[in-house]
Amino acid sequence: MTSLLIIIVLVLLAVALWQLTKIFDLTQVGSTSDDSQVATDDDNNVQGYLMFGFLAFIYIFTIYGVFAWGPLVLHTPASEHGSLIDSLMNITWVLIFIVQAVTQVLLHYFSFKYRGRKDQKALYFADNNKLEAIWSIIPAVVLAGLILYGLYAWTNIMFVDEDEDTIVVELYAQQFKWTARYAGADNVLGKANVRLIEGVNTLGVDLSDPYAQDDIIVSELHIPKGKKVHFKMRSQDVLHSAYFPHFRAQMNCVPGMVTEFAFTPIYTTEEYQAMPYMIDKVANINALRAKKSIELVAKGETALDPYTFDYLLLCNKICGASHYNMQMKVIVDTPEDYKKWLSDKATLVSEVKAANATQEPVEGGVKSDSTQSKDTVAVDKIAMK
Repeated sequence: MTSLLIIIVLVLLAVALWQLTKIFDLTQVGSTSDDSQVATDDDNNVQGYLMFGFLAFIYIFTIYGVFAWGPLVLHTPASEHGSLIDSLMNITWVLIFIVQAVTQVLLHYFSFKYRGRKDQKALYFADNNKLEAIWSIIPAVVLAGLILYGLYAWTNIMFVDEDEDTIVVELYAQQFKWTARYAGADNVLGKANVRLIEGVNTLGVDLSDPYAQDDIIVSELHIPKGKKVHFKMRSQDVLHSAYFPHFRAQMNCVPGMVTEFAFTPIYTTEEYQAMPYMIDKVANINALRAKKSIELVAKGETALDPYTFDYLLLCNKICGASHYNMQMKVIVDTPEDYKKWLSDKATLVSEVKAANATQEPVEGGVKSDSTQSKDTVAVDKIAMK
């Protein structure tokens, strides 16, 4: 509502200014004025100085942005390949800034220097091979180098050796939550199909597949430090994007297909929380939250909880009304803690059996149309083999 009122006020202000302009024009009746629509030297001088003013605005705003928002950028990468991503990004930023600085200064300076003057004619020439070579070859060489470096980074990041010892985890996206499935001891994910989704089997895992017997489904992602994790991603409904900002990893989750990404964590959650920059950041956030809590309590509302840093898996596609809240907590454990955590988790098969066992009994046994019953039959067939 506040935004709508602001828009209405701005529109009314614009109408008022327009009307004032018309009134001013009416007051000039009888006075001499230049209505030829041809720019005079005074007009050109004004435009020239305005170009210089706009140039100053660009650089003042840029410098202000660096100091005001510079500390908000992501800091130390938490994955093995993260430094490579940051290097590529930093090189790109430097090149963009240099090119922007040179071209904008020249553009605005020449606009001022060669502004229109009375009886002055522009010099025209059809071509200049030297200039054309300079502004074609230099950008081509710079862009080729940047692209080659990008391809090198992409190849190193995306290549996953099939024989490499990795942990296989599926990330399942749906409006508006994430679910993770671990491949279990065999390190192979069982087959899955959205047509099999119902009841406890929320990911549509085919429980008749032998590889699915040790699969584990969780709502909180744990991964071990120093071990490459191979993520396989699916989407149930619309296009999502699995985004791990601190691990410099992102991959689209596309309905009807499996996409992949792999990275190796290099800091546990506790190690990252203990970094000096993160301690300062958390303290600053909590100071802001404490200040806001005073206002909330004064209004009779609940105070904000203190903030604690955690790695997060986010959705980086606008996938619907609750897109902003589609996230999953990610915990990087030591290898020992990870094994202990995983060993305490029940397999999907055991969860299906437990859900089936707690069903309300009916005449003739388990309801014949229940998904749990079908899943249990599939599990029993595997067990009999």
